[in-house]
Amino acid sequence: MNRPTSAAFAALSLLSVTALTACGGGSDPDPATDKPKGIASASATKAPSPAEHLAAAIVTKADTDGFNVDEPADEFVFAKSTDEVTVDKPACAPLAYAMNQLPLGTPEADLTRVTSGPTDAPTQLTKGITYTYVTLASYAPGKAQSTFADARKAVDACGNGFTAKANGNESPYDSVTAEKVTPAGDESLGYTSTMTFRGVQHVLHGEVVRSGDVLAVYFSVDGMAIANGRPSDAKLSPTVVKAQNGKLEAGSGS
Repeated sequence: MNRPTSAAFAALSLLSVTALTACGGGSDPDPATDKPKGIASASATKAPSPAEHLAAAIVTKADTDGFNVDEPADEFVFAKSTDEVTVDKPACAPLAYAMNQLPLGTPEADLTRVTSGPTDAPTQLTKGITYTYVTLASYAPGKAQSTFADARKAVDACGNGFTAKANGNESPYDSVTAEKVTPAGDESLGYTSTMTFRGVQHVLHGEVVRSGDVLAVYFSVDGMAIANGRPSDAKLSPTVVKAQNGKLEAGSGS
């Protein structure tokens, strides 16, 4: 079997549109609209695209009290798109995507970051580092709700595990169980999965949160433990999850 997850070998909001300040005193009318110039300019401001929305909403180092926040390295990805992934149990596909930093469903835009730390540097080589991946995806109205529902169905349907394959690599998961998480956004769900690699069991944690038409998918893994054959129980970083959910809720106006 090749690499079990992309992260195993790695070890290895809304866009802030500048607020238009009304001019002091009386604004001259705009001849084209017969409205004050400030009002005409505001109405002409272009709304952010889904990709711009996510770029502004994604968690950053400044949001996480010193965590490293990086773009995932291409050489460690399990698959570059969902089209490359096959799953022996089709109902489990949302989980296969979620645990390999791929967007769920058919979003209009998506963006992924990998976070780690703060960590005591001298112990990194012996204790490993837990990486929390964050994938944001923006959907057309109503699509985020149906995509979230599919993820919930997958958690319920895949208790006995499943196997995902892509580009000659195989990721077998032994089990999936629902896990209680702190409520966030409009709806949220958590799950725990287990996998066995070279005879050693690893516990992985995931969470999906819907805030309006955006899904935040979280996944954690101790890649160094997997690579070095040590059992692991990689929990999501509460700091990262709280910060990301907070930015999404602020951006949605909730």
